[in-house]
Amino acid sequence: MADVQRQLELFDISRSVMRNTGNMEQWTNGYPSQEVIEDDIVAGNSYVCMDDEGEMVATFCFWQGKDDTYDYIENGKWLNDKPYGVVHRLAGSGKIKGIGSYCLQWCFDRCFNIRVDTHRDNWVMQSVLRKNGFTECGIIYLKNGAPRVAFQKL
Repeated sequence: MADVQRQLELFDISRSVMRNTGNMEQWTNGYPSQEVIEDDIVAGNSYVCMDDEGEMVATFCFWQGKDDTYDYIENGKWLNDKPYGVVHRLAGSGKIKGIGSYCLQWCFDRCFNIRVDTHRDNWVMQSVLRKNGFTECGIIYLKNGAPRVAFQKL
């Protein structure tokens, strides 16, 4: 819980990158909130990445198990129906090039079937996902009905 404020700062930095690259709709209205981050921590799904000096340079949510928003996919299909890991809310400080790739690889080293989704305007994340071997699978919908581009890596 001592890291929550720094995680919020990382989300602010990433939100700024999103806005500067044309993604105006993702992570709005205070999302992800302190409550969301604290819930991730309590559930054991919140991870941080530290640099050699001990500074937090990235954060993300990762778990292995079902994500209900992935039950329905349109304009495509998942690569398989086997158990999978999920990555959400990946954010970095921008100080270390490739930190997103490092975090995704860390997750993949723990689970060889990963699903991720992102906003259609999040070209930065889509590029990172493709660069790291993720395949675009279709469109999923969040609980609030918002569409997201879904990716998977085996």
